Amino acid sequence: MDTLFCDELLHEIFHRLPPSSAAAVALVSRRWRRLLRSSTTSLSLNFPPPYNPTTTTSFSTFLHHHPFLSSLSASADADGDARDHPLLLSVATSCPNLRHLRLFSPPVSSPSLSNLSKSCLHLSSLSVAVSRPFSLNWLPCFNSLTRLSLSVKNPLPEIDDSELGSVKDSIFDVELRLESLSLSGILQRDYGVAYLWRNCKNVTKLELNCCEGLGDFSSFSDFLSDLQELELRSCRSVANLVLFSLSKNCVNLNSLLIYDGGSREGLLHFLKQGKCSLRSLDLRLPLDLDNSHMLAMSENIHFRGLMSLKLQSCCFVTGEGLRAVGRALSGALEELSLINCDVVVKERGLLTTLGQDFKGLRRVDLSYNGMLVDKEVVSMLASCDCLVELRLRGCSRLSDAVANAMVRRCKRLQVVDVAYCCGIQVQGVEIIVLNSPCLRRVEVERNKLSEAAMARVKDRFVEVVC
Repeated sequence: MDTLFCDELLHEIFHRLPPSSAAAVALVSRRWRRLLRSSTTSLSLNFPPPYNPTTTTSFSTFLHHHPFLSSLSASADADGDARDHPLLLSVATSCPNLRHLRLFSPPVSSPSLSNLSKSCLHLSSLSVAVSRPFSLNWLPCFNSLTRLSLSVKNPLPEIDDSELGSVKDSIFDVELRLESLSLSGILQRDYGVAYLWRNCKNVTKLELNCCEGLGDFSSFSDFLSDLQELELRSCRSVANLVLFSLSKNCVNLNSLLIYDGGSREGLLHFLKQGKCSLRSLDLRLPLDLDNSHMLAMSENIHFRGLMSLKLQSCCFVTGEGLRAVGRALSGALEELSLINCDVVVKERGLLTTLGQDFKGLRRVDLSYNGMLVDKEVVSMLASCDCLVELRLRGCSRLSDAVANAMVRRCKRLQVVDVAYCCGIQVQGVEIIVLNSPCLRRVEVERNKLSEAAMARVKDRFVEVVC
């Protein structure tokens, strides 16, 4: 059998196999193993200790056997000199065609990153950790880099401000080609980050995770002017400054996400005074979001084109605020998420009203509203005949009646999530699978799939996520 197929045909077959089959394919013959490696373009690896010349050489040899590797996600534990980890050295010497690299490892040094830039000339996406005081003098060496994810860590107990300042002054300004930037762990004294604000004129997406500072705020304020997407996660210390600056300087923003730590005043000011044509708003702010924000959003004419509204754990938002948004946005909204929101359960008839207001809804997510009952969902679905995606994960009180309403009213459904819905049984899942002609993906427990449902998903190539 080893000689029946030509190399090109085997390559095509390997590309169509699921990743879980790779181990079995490699055992067929040496030729199959060689062809599998040469056809592999993406890998996720763990490089465990000990890190000595023998293990480093073995790891480099393994990477050499994958000449067309373009995407690599690798992890390693701290051992020896963390700033010059052999993992990065192996990648630099063995993966010349690499385009995407994610390293879950101890902080790496600037010289190591400079060496990587000389070897991986086509690298366009890089995710690494650095330690402070950090220098970014290696960044201009990556001529093809468009996506950067930087996690800043501090193994030192104390850092002198003058030392951090010297890092800032030692880098020459060079315009970078970055389009997406993600920063984690930035502190107030990380002045060197201002280099990014000054030189990343092409960045359209910014992610800040667990950041307590922004470096030079004046440079950051100018940087925001052309931003299109912004994500703030656990950034309470800087949220107020960022939101006020957005209101003043940013007119191109179309997507905003704020999770786990915002500013009630800053968010209210942005929703009132923001002049950008926002298209997507995603908020998880249990203590910082209330009706005043919903009313401000409904009154701002610049937000009338909002297409996606996602709220999670909105404890202080009531039906009054959501109805005001519904009246203002009417047919514009296409995606609505109310995840773990008490108001969905407390105010009967709210979902019915929202379904009637948002006539153009295509995606609805009501996950983890454990006390939600059939009547509320069924009434909403009566007005949502354009739905292509419905997520009810964790709504334990719903029953098969909801499944019947889905297939009667929502003929275009492509994605359904009813996982952990205790009341929706085997029969309900079967009704959904057999009577949804456009279904492409269903998320449900495996034991709720009957033989008839399994036969249909295989026949229609429906993806099942358990």
